[in-house]
Amino acid sequence: MLRRTLFAPLLAASAMALALATPAHAGKADRAREAIAAADAKIHTAETMGAGSEMTHQTAEARAALAIAKEKLAAGQKSTSIAEAIRASTLADAAIGEMQGRQERTIAAERQARTDGVAAAQQQTAVAQQQSVDANARANVAQQSAAISASEAVVARNAAAAAQAPVGHMETTTTTVQPARGSTHATTRTSVTTSTIKPAPPAAAVTTTTTVTPPTR
Repeated sequence: MLRRTLFAPLLAASAMALALATPAHAGKADRAREAIAAADAKIHTAETMGAGSEMTHQTAEARAALAIAKEKLAAGQKSTSIAEAIRASTLADAAIGEMQGRQERTIAAERQARTDGVAAAQQQTAVAQQQSVDANARANVAQQSAAISASEAVVARNAAAAAQAPVGHMETTTTTVQPARGSTHATTRTSVTTSTIKPAPPAAAVTTTTTVTPPTR
């Protein structure tokens, strides 16, 4: 689009150059008509580029000069007609140049905006990824802390249960049978041992062992 826009003014400029380069013997009337045609083409190009709405004053002034050039040619004032056509072309050239500059600045601004938008999107993505990594790390730390707390609570409960358990008694009875010296009757001696113990946690078991020694022969 921009290439076509730039190409049209070149055609108009070429037409103007041909008009100015027309030999003098061709007649001022022909030169005036060619100058008017070149000015009209340039004004049309400027309006196509948007000068008619964005540069209203300059476009109107160029159109006014072109109208004067046509009137002067019709009145036989060929030199004045050529001068007004040239003035119209000059105004149109200025409008074309300004519109080209605006278009180039607009394109550059749009390109920069796209570049900035891509950079901003990449930055936001990087920030989101880092936030996700930090959140996962915090979740892992919280899980580890919860596991440690649960383990410590179990240990504390077991210790409290062991401390509050009632004191128990265990009695161990040992019976020994021995024959009296020089006697055929056996003598029985019984001993009872009583000890106070502190029971182990519920999972532990207490085993009582009774030993019987046979008489020696």
